[in-house]
Amino acid sequence: MVKCPKCEAVIDVEEDELDEGEILTCDECGAGLNVVSLDPLELEIADEEEEDEDEEDEDFDYDEDEDEEEEDEDEEDWK
Repeated sequence: MVKCPKCEAVIDVEEDELDEGEILTCDECGAGLNVVSLDPLELEIADEEEEDEDEEDEDFDYDEDEDEEEEDEDEEDWK
């Protein structure tokens, strides 16, 4: 038995089927939890910065596409 470090809810997992580095999700609060130790079983809240960086990368790619479209429109207006 292990508890979520964020909300203290009991997380029902098969401890013998876990691997170190595996990411679980708390059913109660939805937090991403990283398995940092197997003996004893220890979880920590997954690094939110990594998730934020992934979202920023997606946003950045989206913005690049918009900039390219604006450049194309500017070139057409110039002609």
